[in-house]
Amino acid sequence: MPDRDFPPRGRQPSSELEEVLAQVRQYWQGFRAGPIIGLGVLIVALIFLWSSWFTVQPEETGIVQRFGKVVRTAEPGLHFKWPYGIETVRLVPTARVLKEEFGFRTLASAPGQRTQYSGNQASSNQAHKSESLMLTGDLNVIDVQWIIQYRIEDPIRYLFYVRDASKTIRDITEAVMRRVVGNRLGSDVLTVGRVTVSTTAKEEIQQILSAYETGVRLVTVELQDVTPPDTVKPAFNEVNEARQDKERTINQAQEQVNREIPKAGGEAARSISEAEGYAIERVNRARGEATRFQAVLAEYQQAPEVTRRRLHLEALGRFMAEMKGLYIVDSDQKAMVPWISLESGPKESGPKPTAEGRAP
Repeated sequence: MPDRDFPPRGRQPSSELEEVLAQVRQYWQGFRAGPIIGLGVLIVALIFLWSSWFTVQPEETGIVQRFGKVVRTAEPGLHFKWPYGIETVRLVPTARVLKEEFGFRTLASAPGQRTQYSGNQASSNQAHKSESLMLTGDLNVIDVQWIIQYRIEDPIRYLFYVRDASKTIRDITEAVMRRVVGNRLGSDVLTVGRVTVSTTAKEEIQQILSAYETGVRLVTVELQDVTPPDTVKPAFNEVNEARQDKERTINQAQEQVNREIPKAGGEAARSISEAEGYAIERVNRARGEATRFQAVLAEYQQAPEVTRRRLHLEALGRFMAEMKGLYIVDSDQKAMVPWISLESGPKESGPKPTAEGRAP
């Protein structure tokens, strides 16, 4: 560009501006293609520089592809690569636990608000119902809502070994769950068999995912809600009430059995112990009587007359100790005359006996 002469001091600023604009127009007309090429080169350079680096988040793993072929993986942090068109990066959340819901959907809400739940109500769509309605082994229909949680162990297999891995996981899970529920009674799935259903489904789903080389590892399979369909809920409630009444009656009968049998056993043991004690007492008493008789016999053999008198007096003493009154009867009298009273109570009124033992 030719050097521009500054205007003399006496000229006006407007004329100076017009002169500068004229020179710019003359320069632009002379070199029209130069700025366009320079601007294009600058834009291309910025694009190449912008696409030459990428950032991997802490919960992700970067898969770098060069012309579509996997060349390396990138750990969390800042990395550089060949510009756009040569190398591309796909980020896979390998450190995050992913979740799939069946029979319902949890709608994401704004931060600070409660999560909204969309289940098998009137407002839910037909797809949710088709996922959760299942036929059991006893030909009953139940509504099963469940979730699976999984992690991506091998991001390369997850991206390139299976087409649409998320849909494949959902299809496998739904097929396995329907088969597991279909092999069981509806009452078991509704009550005590929920944990067994979850454990069995998890094992079979993981076997199929490993056979397909999806690079996915299941964390948990959990049944959220298992209920009968709305149209048959009243009948199910009646059946459950009847079953509960049956269980309650059985428990009451078992409680009575557990109470009466030990009681009867205790009474039987007590009767046996009393009988054994009585038998021991009678045997010991009989042995004592026999020993005493043998001692008396030995004394009798040594002094028969003395022993006979002693036995007579002992027997008379025992007999007299049990008497309440004593009467002496005179063979010459016709009536019975009281001689001495052995009672401790007041004496009876009547004639007093004389020194000879007769009434006056």
